[in-house]
Amino acid sequence: MSAKVLERFPAGSPRGSWPAEECAARRRARGEPATVVMDLKSDAFLVVVPTGEED
Repeated sequence: MSAKVLERFPAGSPRGSWPAEECAARRRARGEPATVVMDLKSDAFLVVVPTGEED
């Protein structure tokens, strides 16, 4: 499965702050199938949606 990155958030957010999850929740409320994944290489949380393309 391939995915399109919509937003990128640094992993060092203040304690109790989940900006990537909040962003994904807003997009899901609008009907987009957004989810959050961790990019370990860049130490960031990514909000992604599936593109429907096969790898």
